[in-house]
Amino acid sequence: MIEVKNIRKSFGTLEVLKSVNLKIAKGEVVSIVGASGAGKTTLLQIIGTLDKVTSGSLFISGKNISDLSRKALANFRNQHIGFVFQFHRLLPEFSAIENVMMPAWIGGMGDSEAKARATELLNDLGLSDRHAHLPSELSGGEQQRVAVARALMNTPDVLLADEPSGNLDSENAAKLHDLFFELRDKLGLTIIIVTHNEELAVRADRILRMSDGVFL
Repeated sequence: MIEVKNIRKSFGTLEVLKSVNLKIAKGEVVSIVGASGAGKTTLLQIIGTLDKVTSGSLFISGKNISDLSRKALANFRNQHIGFVFQFHRLLPEFSAIENVMMPAWIGGMGDSEAKARATELLNDLGLSDRHAHLPSELSGGEQQRVAVARALMNTPDVLLADEPSGNLDSENAAKLHDLFFELRDKLGLTIIIVTHNEELAVRADRILRMSDGVFL
């Protein structure tokens, strides 16, 4: 499903990733752990096509992502990859359902189809009575579930999560962790989670530990 081949990433003279290799199967949940500055988020951004490699190759579903143009890369990301961040990054002036619909609008989906899909997702995530609420009117846990719904809007193959529960209390964090595994079982998603939360990390199918730009 995902294959990282000899990826290196440098910022000036600082080499953040040092010939990283990784294979992740379809439907696998993988957690990446390590100290701050180990290169975890940089690797996640590269897999999510948000950042370019200095050298090496990235394959997703057999496609060499390194060969895609900027426009083709943006289209691929919109259709195949969903993101959940530590801070929900919802647009404050838009309602919950409008935030969820954003990826569909960007991808060219019509309003009625997008609204039907967003409604289904929000209802499935226990937010049936929160569609019209602004982010400021939602709890932290609700905001993060809206962010998950947004990530699922275009039915991605891969879900990438960067410290997804880092801004939540323990109860809401546990609910979010459960949700990831429910989504994997229900939708067959491939999920990569960067986390400092050991309770979440150990639930994954595999734990990868990173230090100084390499896997241990």
